[in-house]
Amino acid sequence: MKATFLAAPPSLLSLALLVACESNARPVAPRFLADRFATAEWSDPVNLGPLINSSALDANASLSPDGHTLYFVSNRVGGLGNSDIWTAHRRCLVCDWEAPVNVGAPINSDAIDGAPTMSEDGRLLFFYSVRAGGFGSGDIYVSHRVSTGADGDIWGAPMNLGPDVNTAAQEQGSYYVHESGEPNAFVYFNRPTPGGSIDIYRVAVSNDGEALAPAVLVPELSDLDGFDQKVAVSTDGHELLLSSIRDGGSGNFDIWRFTRQSAQEPWSNATNLDAPINTPDLESQPTLSRDGQALIFTAIRTGGYGAQDLWMSTRKPGGN
Repeated sequence: MKATFLAAPPSLLSLALLVACESNARPVAPRFLADRFATAEWSDPVNLGPLINSSALDANASLSPDGHTLYFVSNRVGGLGNSDIWTAHRRCLVCDWEAPVNVGAPINSDAIDGAPTMSEDGRLLFFYSVRAGGFGSGDIYVSHRVSTGADGDIWGAPMNLGPDVNTAAQEQGSYYVHESGEPNAFVYFNRPTPGGSIDIYRVAVSNDGEALAPAVLVPELSDLDGFDQKVAVSTDGHELLLSSIRDGGSGNFDIWRFTRQSAQEPWSNATNLDAPINTPDLESQPTLSRDGQALIFTAIRTGGYGAQDLWMSTRKPGGN
């Protein structure tokens, strides 16, 4: 199996694993049924361009609930150290992205910071960091939005999600979703196992971002012989995209699709997204727009600007 991605330098490997008209009252995004996309095909991916992507490594994106803000991870010049979280805005859903800016402290540190993901009301930002003071080599944190101004969001001091989530191992790849019909939201993430695999876990969180119970393995998403990295879950809880190295893939990280009929059922029907999304090289770290029509992911492919770039593909309900 080709896995050149795993041979990258430690700093790049950790990053790859992380890896606008806003107001204080953020709009509630419409929910959708994944069944509408059962026959839909993804378009040929388009590079997000040289303003978002750089000659460095750009990865692990996340969209704000209204789709006007893009959070992503980069080790480009201008950061606080190693890899940082950056943000870019656009004034409308069809407008061009404006120049990215570093989110700055206290979100970013001189260590690796990445895997940003925002709550549906825009008040919470979850992310992964290897900063000092955690439980292990990498932990999941949450920060509360203090205010929103002309220069963007102001975030409070990050809080470690604690021992119900973080361990002496490395927790990464955070993704927040409040699935339809569930009383609480969940944060999905990955964690290494004693057997050597990297598997998917999830934890229920309160409206303030506190863990409500110990995180649990999601067995139907976890390949005991594979490397399960990062999920993106639809707002109705019927569709999940997973980046993974496992049998049946194209040779490196691929993006896989899982479905279910309700948020209370286990995930099933795993299918590889295949071309034009997956190639023999790396495609990983998916994020879905709230309406399910746009997919942003990290890839190494012809036409990029740096070590890894962010790409976008779209689809229409019913395959139209």
